[in-house]
Amino acid sequence: MDFRFLGNSGLKISELTYGNWLTHGSQVENDTASACVRAALDVGITTFDTADVYANTVAESVLGDALAGERRESLEILTKVFWPTGPKGPNDTGLSRKHIRESIDGSLRRLRTDYVDLYQAHRYDHETPLEETMQAFADVVRQGKALYIGVSEWTADQIRAGHALAKELGVQLISNQPQYSMLWRVIEPEVVPTSRELGISQIVWSPIAQGVLTGKYQPGAPLPAGSRATDDKGGAKMIQSFLRDDVLERVQGLRPVADELGLTMAQLAIAWVLANDNVSAAIIGASRPEQVLDNSKAAGVELPAEVLTRIDEVLGDVVVADPAETAKASPPKRLI
Repeated sequence: MDFRFLGNSGLKISELTYGNWLTHGSQVENDTASACVRAALDVGITTFDTADVYANTVAESVLGDALAGERRESLEILTKVFWPTGPKGPNDTGLSRKHIRESIDGSLRRLRTDYVDLYQAHRYDHETPLEETMQAFADVVRQGKALYIGVSEWTADQIRAGHALAKELGVQLISNQPQYSMLWRVIEPEVVPTSRELGISQIVWSPIAQGVLTGKYQPGAPLPAGSRATDDKGGAKMIQSFLRDDVLERVQGLRPVADELGLTMAQLAIAWVLANDNVSAAIIGASRPEQVLDNSKAAGVELPAEVLTRIDEVLGDVVVADPAETAKASPPKRLI
């Protein structure tokens, strides 16, 4: 396993990060979840990403239990705050000072740790002054409950404003967590250049486009039984935009590329996002330990420039690269 610095900081994280969105506390039993975490540790993954909203806080508890007994100093534990949790009252969501203060304490309790390495704003809160949000995050850092702060799915302008406030407050905003894959490249035109300038790096989610880049979805064919596309609790709605026949046909064109490199299509997809020098880590999830072992083989793979060019030619115009898509990720009002 290779390790990369997270933004302009001294913190290194494993370039493959284990994430438990959609799995722990919902899709898989706790024993299986623990086995997946163990598989991640066995292949050298030390960085684990979760959020309070996953399975309405249960995912954090499952991860905390799975990591119990591990040397805390050898792990990097990341979590997030924004989306509704608990009974979903008017203050059980967003990035207000009240919600951040209460949420970090809940997350630490569930994760069975005194601090998290990175505390992330899961979306941008249009209903809370940014100054209030960043002051609350700065207080979390000063209290020793988080070492660094990050954001998720913020636009370039939002990142710039948040970074400036963090700097004034004497804390480090070092990361952004966006969706990024061969098919979804909306961060490339604006977010990545801004992040490079500010010393911020990306921890990307869905590097295999919710499973589409594995090649298991065939154009014109029924959806595979038990796949994410058939599971309402497993992200069936999110994957719909990738299930068009024109996209699936282009994805099948990647199979010869992967075969020539001796990689699975999933490994090729993960290696592709890691080829971006502004990406510190790709988040991989799993419902079975074998998936962790398979995806871990993408670590350290270097794709030649001609392969990257060939991938672009194969995918052509099905790639989504409009930076305006990032702004759509944050709701205009809090959801309760």
